[in-house]
Amino acid sequence: MNFIPRLNFAHLPTPIEELPNLTKTLGGPRLFVKRDDQTGLAFGGNKTRKLEFLVAEAREQGADMLISGGAMQSNHCRQTAAAAARYGFDCTLVLTGERPKQPSANFLLDQLFGAEIVTVEDRAFRDQTLQDAFDKAVAAGKKPYLVPYGGSSPMGAMGYTFAMEEFMQQNIHADWIVFGTSSGGTHAGLVLGQRAFAFKGKVLGISIDEPEEELKSHVSELASQASEKLGERIHFTRNDVLATEDYCQAGYGVFGEGEREAIHLFASNEGLLLDPVYTGRAAAGIIDLIRKGFFKKDETVLFWHTGGQPALFADKYSGDVVG
Repeated sequence: MNFIPRLNFAHLPTPIEELPNLTKTLGGPRLFVKRDDQTGLAFGGNKTRKLEFLVAEAREQGADMLISGGAMQSNHCRQTAAAAARYGFDCTLVLTGERPKQPSANFLLDQLFGAEIVTVEDRAFRDQTLQDAFDKAVAAGKKPYLVPYGGSSPMGAMGYTFAMEEFMQQNIHADWIVFGTSSGGTHAGLVLGQRAFAFKGKVLGISIDEPEEELKSHVSELASQASEKLGERIHFTRNDVLATEDYCQAGYGVFGEGEREAIHLFASNEGLLLDPVYTGRAAAGIIDLIRKGFFKKDETVLFWHTGGQPALFADKYSGDVVG
């Protein structure tokens, strides 16, 4: 296996917990959760694993600044800003949406970590605004490193390739690993890790906002590219990727009854908090699939919790969550 630069700041391994009350409430299958909301950096989340590799690559390249983008309440941007603060990088974030009059949740934390915030109301202009920020930094004599959306690059995918190895070493049997998927880095890493470390179960991504076929195409290509970081390229096809688009039709960040029920069921049965965008939607998908009999009663399903709970405190969602 090739040497891959990595920093070690995540709190690993993250624990795996059984969810007996929720299992009983839903009538099976047996449910577990892997707590990547406890990775430690800035309230944790899945992006921390990716940033261990991305920030290491930035340092190897001599960068002194991290630039990235996402939604106004981006979990990825929160953790990127925190990593920048910890390792002495300047940080610029390009956030899509209307700038809040009163900072809250992730947007508040971005500012606490010292990030410069650039807002763009129309997502169609985000890529250009991000490039403009990069070019401005270069012109000012900085050495910026562009952290991809969601940390989803071949290097970022290494975070979840090795997360699969970590899971295998915890000796918890799972027939299914289920999680929310969007930019594809977590998904591609798990697909590659499944092959590299011989996980015999199935890896199912519940799309947060992407059409299923586009997601399968992107994830298979990203997993193929990421495999070259380990050694010889592995060619993944769309048939190697399991995903469903059945729960994302409302659109990104649109909070509905499925997310509300999932958040309340996990909180009231297990004292476990989900977020309104990613884990709430993924959990809603799991609940619906259980009710439809998609999973067998005697199977074990592991929900990979990717974090994001600070968004519960965003003005956009907090009223709907308890309403």
